[in-house]
Formats: sequence, C-alpha cells, structure tokens
Amino acid sequence: MSAGRGGVAPVTWETHPLTLDRFEDFADVINRTRRANHCWCLSHRLRAGEIEELGGGSREQAMRSLCERVHPPGVVIYRDGEPVGWCNIGPRTEISRLANSRLIRPVNDLPVWSIVCVVVRSGHRRQGVTAPLLEGAVAYAASRGAPAVEAHPVDPPGRMDLTMAFVGTKSMFDRAGFRVVGSTGAVASGMPRLIMRRDLPAQPPPDQRAGASR
Repeated sequence: MSAGRGGVAPVTWETHPLTLDRFEDFADVINRTRRANHCWCLSHRLRAGEIEELGGGSREQAMRSLCERVHPPGVVIYRDGEPVGWCNIGPRTEISRLANSRLIRPVNDLPVWSIVCVVVRSGHRRQGVTAPLLEGAVAYAASRGAPAVEAHPVDPPGRMDLTMAFVGTKSMFDRAGFRVVGSTGAVASGMPRLIMRRDLPAQPPPDQRAGASR
C-alpha cells in the first residue's frame, strides 16, 4: 500500500456479507466477550420459539444458522483488514419484527430492504466508519436486486443514548443519500423514528449481469 500525503498510508475499506467464515469477525464487533445472553442482533429477526428451533436456545447458534440462508443477515466492514463495524440489513419480509410491526408500516408495496441495526466496534467510533459501512450495506442490497433500502432513525437534538444508537440518526442517513419518506409510531430514546429511503437503480437480471462480465 502506497503512502498518502504527509507519509500517511490511505485506509482500505472492505465490506462483506456475513457468511459463516466471517462469523468470528462479526462477533468481535458486537460481542467481543461472547456473552451467551447477548442479543446477537436477533431481536428484529427471530422470536423466542424461532431461536429455540434454529439454535437449540442458543442465540449465537441461531445467528450462525441465519448466515447460511440465501440472504445473509447483514454485512461486516473491515478497515485495513480489521473488522470494525456491522450493519443488519435484509429484505423487509425476512425481518419478522418489521414485517409484523403495527408501528413501522410499509410506505407502499415496493419490496424494500431494511436496515435495522448499525454498530461500530468499541474503540473505533468517531473514526469515519459509518459512511463506508452504509455504502457497503447499500451495495450488498443492490447486488441482490433490492429496489430501495430503508432505515428508521431518529433526529436527536444532540448526542444519543448509546443503548439506542443502533437505530442511527437522520443526519447519518442524510449523508448516505437517504431521504425522509414517512413517519412511524415507534420511538427510540423517547424520540419518534422516521422512515428514510434510498432508491436504487434497476439491476439487470442475473443472467444478463453474468453475460456482461464475460
């Protein structure tokens, strides 16, 4: 890697879907000490019965099972090879808490993908991780044919309580090219959550994409 101005090497960012071979990297980001009772980012995706069915009561094992599905449950971002962030994203229809929510209703019938959690690894916050993480998440959704990506952040007057920061902020998604398209009945840290969307260009069918790359 060549040095940039002032002799500082440029940062290399890579974002990858959460497949089983990257599970330990994901765990390093969200649950470094591997606490068994940690949420493992399942609260939006599975009910208690589903966790029992997929993981025998183990949240970690249930999350591992999700990594083997057609659409892995999110992306991990790496800075210079080190995992530093996580975004839980997938088709809204596959995120049960959203699909059944009476507080965050669909804007229309578009089969959007939804972002339900954004996490930057402890020790790496306020270091520019969020912007490339969101771009990587959107690129992942686009590669799977998503017509749009939605998020449900808040618009805080100041800094947010870290316990609810996973929903993100309006300004964060503004910078990532999202726009407000609706409101919800849901709140986080006592603040109303918005519906923000980023429309994606239409993707050619998979066979055409494959043909174009030959």
